[in-house]
Amino acid sequence: MRAGTLLLALSGPIGPPLEMACAEVEPPPVAMVQPWREIALEPEYSGAWVVAGDLDDDRVPEIVSARNVDRNDVHYTSAAVAQRLDGSVLWRWGDPGIGRRELHHDVACQVYDWDGDGRSEVVLCTEGFLVELDGATGRERRRFPLPKDATDCLVFANLSGGPRATDVLVKTRYTQIWALDQRGRQLWTVEKPGGYLTAHQPVPIDLDGDGRDEVAAGYAMLEADGRVRWLFHSRKIRQERGHCDCFRLVRRGKTPAEFRFAMTLCGANGIALLDGNGQAIWEIDGEHFESIDVGRICPDLPGVQLAVDIDHRPWGDGPVWVIDEQGQVRTKIRTDYARHHALLDWTGDGVSEIVVAQSRSLYDGLGRRVATLSMDPQDDLDGDERLALTGDFTGDGVPDVVLTTRAMRHVSIYRNEQGRKPDPPAPLGTEVNFTLY
Repeated sequence: MRAGTLLLALSGPIGPPLEMACAEVEPPPVAMVQPWREIALEPEYSGAWVVAGDLDDDRVPEIVSARNVDRNDVHYTSAAVAQRLDGSVLWRWGDPGIGRRELHHDVACQVYDWDGDGRSEVVLCTEGFLVELDGATGRERRRFPLPKDATDCLVFANLSGGPRATDVLVKTRYTQIWALDQRGRQLWTVEKPGGYLTAHQPVPIDLDGDGRDEVAAGYAMLEADGRVRWLFHSRKIRQERGHCDCFRLVRRGKTPAEFRFAMTLCGANGIALLDGNGQAIWEIDGEHFESIDVGRICPDLPGVQLAVDIDHRPWGDGPVWVIDEQGQVRTKIRTDYARHHALLDWTGDGVSEIVVAQSRSLYDGLGRRVATLSMDPQDDLDGDERLALTGDFTGDGVPDVVLTTRAMRHVSIYRNEQGRKPDPPAPLGTEVNFTLY
């Protein structure tokens, strides 16, 4: 089946979906979008992990890219470089002689105003230490020791009940999470939460409105003090075969029972919608679902929809499914490879399009391609895995699109000229706690 073929599923979440070709619909015109900026990355310190934020308080975001070391699936950040949108280098940090540009996991390097002074820091986990860098200069402000191998990713959370998130979560790849306060003092640690592997990135969310975040830590939801609040038990899937790959907030509620979360089960091959008590609303099994985007994708449907990719398929068979809140598969988009994607309103109608990084394309809720993102031929290499980021890079509050590749010669920024400004406006650069999953 050729890329971009549209399929609608008529069945519910029980059993394999029945597929039927969509009725012929006149497709919208496909625009070829040229980059607004192409930033040639500093070759020595840069890496495939990219985050962005306003580092020098000039209301313009800067790009931070980072290299990483991988030793038997234990990762730490080894070098980083900050660059302005004109490509000039703001600062460099670390040892460029070690590490790699390869990327198959989150890298512990985030942009965040940790001290609340209105200026962003760059915080990263290197071998054995958490390091805080001044955003404008890259000067090391402080570091504190970390537990062994607790450098897989970095998440800021409000576990202490203060006015903002100043605590930090660090972890090994799949087994243990530590919560630390801003001074590096351990608040708690959990190994195999609920008896299962951790997710790739813990997700903080205040479920009960007490001003302290609970933490989605895989199949388990943890209290702010690290105790297990609940454990998800699948009715359809042998969840011990894998781990929680992606966990996303779908809908907030006044009570935990009114919350909705989406979870994919890597290795166990499933996707589920849960309430805030960990009870499954529906489950779909049989596919290696990976990352989830949540938003209003189909204008004729109530509520929001999920865009989820299916991985571990041969090249040329990279599906993205659109699933509604009732668990109905509404659209299937076939691309060469769909692992990295994002949502944003590109056309200004208040409905999100799906950005699929590998095809450099944006699709509407019916799977029709509405725009293609042009890329320099030297970066458009066959088989080179591309990643998609969104955020405000032009200062107008409207989210733009950023494409990066593993080859990482350039970062390409595409200005969103027609999209509607969301409420609240999109942040400058990538959001805090950025993740691939």
